Amino acid sequence: MIQSGLVVALATLAVGLAIAFALRGLPTLRLRLVGLAVLAVCLPLVVVIAGSIERPIERLARAAAELAGGDLAARAPENGPAEIASLARDFNEMGDALARIFDARRELVAWASHDLRTPLANMQAMLEALEDGLAEPADYLPAFREQVRVLSRLVDDLFELGQIEAGALAFELRELPIAPVVQRCLAGLGAEAASRGIRLETQGPADATARFAPDKLERVLLNLLTNALRHTPTDGCVAVVVRPEDDEVHVRVDDTGEGIDDEAVERMFERFWRGDLARSTPGAGLGLAIARGLVEAHGGRIWAERRTGGGTSVSFTLPA
Repeated sequence: MIQSGLVVALATLAVGLAIAFALRGLPTLRLRLVGLAVLAVCLPLVVVIAGSIERPIERLARAAAELAGGDLAARAPENGPAEIASLARDFNEMGDALARIFDARRELVAWASHDLRTPLANMQAMLEALEDGLAEPADYLPAFREQVRVLSRLVDDLFELGQIEAGALAFELRELPIAPVVQRCLAGLGAEAASRGIRLETQGPADATARFAPDKLERVLLNLLTNALRHTPTDGCVAVVVRPEDDEVHVRVDDTGEGIDDEAVERMFERFWRGDLARSTPGAGLGLAIARGLVEAHGGRIWAERRTGGGTSVSFTLPA
């Protein structure tokens, strides 16, 4: 700051001396006096203006250096000339985005470690029991198979989510009816729903068509329906509603569960995010994040809402 101030002062002095020397070439004394008066007024103004620009830039540069050094809380003051204030606001928004990314990475590591540790601990306990002769191998084969299935599903979900976020997921969109995909998903979950006394319903025209990849749409619906079943009590209902529009098709999954709070509305499609009610349920918290990625890869949108009569609605769109 002191060095830059000295530079500005020396530069101002040099410019003033040069202009004063040039004024000696004017033909009359009156012109020389007018020139000196203008010089006396303008040079201080130049110094003041330069200082008002320089100080905000220095504060912005200092904040940038702190952020580059790892201080994610570093922010620049949003004052000074309009252009610099706008630049500071953009810088602060970038800092907020970086902080969110690092928070998401920490959550990813924490939840992935948690979900990997549980089946591995179960398998380790079963192996120790077998080594100590406390059980026969046949007693634990079904449990081993289930734990391996859990680990495989988690690894597959992480791989698919990585492909989605890297933009490396390739599939072909075809003009197809939606009803057969909905019926397959409902049939696949029919036994679980019946065992819990939950009704599965579908609403909408049977001939509604959209452009989608069948296997990816089935994955989206299964993830949404599984989540809806998980939070719907006995004697409840889960419904898939299809509503064609002019240039897109709306698909909605309704449930009569406990509903969601404001935080869930904002965050339920984040990877590994699980609300308080969901933390006691199985799953790695990747299903809804994958559903969002697949819908967006189709060129659609996905969102969640609280139902007026209770429960949750999760809607997404497909290109018509």
